[in-house]
Amino acid sequence: MVLLHLVDLDPSLAALRPLGGFFLLRTTAEPRSPLPTLAQAYANGSSDVYGNFLNFRVSKVADVLRAPETRIAASVAHQGLAARLWSVALGCCALYGHLPDLDARLLHWDPDGSAPDDLWLSRMTTLPGDAETVADVVLHGHLEPLAAALRARYRVAPGLLRGNAASALAGAAGQLDRWARANGRGDAAARTRALTARLLAHPLLAGTGTLTGTAFRRRSCCLYYRVPGGGVCGDCCFRRPPRSSPHAASG
Repeated sequence: MVLLHLVDLDPSLAALRPLGGFFLLRTTAEPRSPLPTLAQAYANGSSDVYGNFLNFRVSKVADVLRAPETRIAASVAHQGLAARLWSVALGCCALYGHLPDLDARLLHWDPDGSAPDDLWLSRMTTLPGDAETVADVVLHGHLEPLAAALRARYRVAPGLLRGNAASALAGAAGQLDRWARANGRGDAAARTRALTARLLAHPLLAGTGTLTGTAFRRRSCCLYYRVPGGGVCGDCCFRRPPRSSPHAASG
C-alpha cells in the first residue's frame, strides 16, 4: 500500500526546488523588467524590445543551434517550452496533489532567457491535480495555441508537434519518477506514472508513441538530428540519423 504525503500549495512552490530547473516556477519575486505573457506570445504579440515574441525565441534557438532551417529551431523551442509546462504541472500534482492555475494570461515568459525557459506566475490559484485538469490547463491552454502559432509561421508538421508534446511529457515524468524513487517518495512516483499514462491516452496525444513503464518511444522525429553535431534523441523513432529526405518523419 502506497501512503500519500500531500500538502497544500505554498506560495513559492518550494517542494519543486530539489527537482531541478525544468520544474521550477517563479511565483513571488517579480522580474526586473516586464515580461510578456504566454497568451500574448501565442496571439502573435510583439514589443519594441523583442519584436514578435515567438519569432524572437525561435531565432534565438536557431542561432544557438546553428540550425539549417527555422522549422528545426521552432521544433526545439516548442519541445523546450512543453517540457517546462509539463514539468511544473506533474511536479505539483505528484508532490502537492494540486495544480496551480497556469493560465496563459497569468504565466509570464522571457523570450530571451536561456534553457530551461524562464517562467513567472503572477497569481497563485489552486486547481485539482487530476489528469483531466492537467490536460485542460497544459494541452488545451498552452500546447494547442502554441502549436497553431508555430504551424502557421514555420510549416512544422502537426504530427511532429504532437510527438514533441508527448516526448516532453514522458521526459518530465521519467525525471520526476527517478527523483521520487531515489528519495523514498513512492507515492509521488505512483501518482506520476498514473497521470502520465492517462495524459498519453488523451486524444491529442494518443498514438504518438509507446510507453513502457516510464520509457517512451515516439513515432515521429523532432528534427534535432539535422542540427550540426546533433544526433537522434533517446526516444526518437530513428535508431540512427536518417540519410533520406530532410522531411522524413516530420509528420
